[in-house]
Amino acid sequence: MRPGIGIIGTGMVGQMCHLANFAANPDCRVVAIADLRPELAAAAARKFGVSRIYGTHHELLADREVSAVVVATKRRATGPIVLDALDSGRHVLSEKPMAYTTVQATSLVEAARRQGLIYAIGYMKRHDAGVTRALAELTRLQTDQSLGRITGARGWCFAGKTGGSHDTFVMTGEPRPDGLELWQDGPDWMPAALRSGYDTFLNVFSHIINLTRYLLGPSPEVADGKVDPSGSARVTLDYGGIPCVLELANGSERTWDEGLTIDFERGALTIELPAPFAEEEAQIILDQDGHRTQLARGSSWAFRRQADAFVSDLIARRTPLASGSDSIADIALSETIWRRSVFG
Repeated sequence: MRPGIGIIGTGMVGQMCHLANFAANPDCRVVAIADLRPELAAAAARKFGVSRIYGTHHELLADREVSAVVVATKRRATGPIVLDALDSGRHVLSEKPMAYTTVQATSLVEAARRQGLIYAIGYMKRHDAGVTRALAELTRLQTDQSLGRITGARGWCFAGKTGGSHDTFVMTGEPRPDGLELWQDGPDWMPAALRSGYDTFLNVFSHIINLTRYLLGPSPEVADGKVDPSGSARVTLDYGGIPCVLELANGSERTWDEGLTIDFERGALTIELPAPFAEEEAQIILDQDGHRTQLARGSSWAFRRQADAFVSDLIARRTPLASGSDSIADIALSETIWRRSVFG
């Protein structure tokens, strides 16, 4: 039987990145949506042909045809809604960040484990077809040693215009809703004045941190880190003696610029990532013996591949590529980076 998907949160991201992609997948059914904004929920339901609309996630979770949910709500409400969904026995794909603290994140993973549920986090860059090619190329280079050993890595994210098409979602003039349970937006030790910057750091820059872990190793140490109150940062992660320096800055008017270069003794492998909502693949560049080669790329979109992978994981009962249990590490690293910057 095809999984019945419920979408919780029908804003821009909920529609463009999730609802549109699940509605296009023939292996699942989008059976219901929930949003506190009734006009927006109705408009989204009309656009994507969804018959059942609920005013709250509690009402949606009472629908027995919903076997899995996608949670794309305001960030501080994500954790409580995911916990309700897991406790109700539903599989979950949630937007990142999954939580604001390691304790919060662990509580969600434990809830999924108790129920034997699939719990995925929306690090869609792991699903980018270009990243898949880069991982295969990295594996080859480490096996044949044609470029020698890895000497270091440099990642960057200069956030800007996010891309995407307005044709893929509808909006109304309704105010953003209140009335949701919200989790604390940072660890107890973090001063209130820093929490807005920490929120930005988790929302924007956890992607590149997660991607370096996917390619270089799951459990780096924080070697150095300096964070600005705005959330911009310069961080060095140590992957078993391989330093990875991350340059992170936020600026809404610039062109989005994000990527990762892995340096070898005799060359480099570079991943140039698209803007988050741009429907294109990462560009992969190989520098070898003074020659620069761009690997061929296709026309897929990471968000579509992420949705398709979640449905496949549900059917096969398979651990997701970006699982909740793995993604705890991103929250723990972020906490460590900010604690070190605050306390030295």
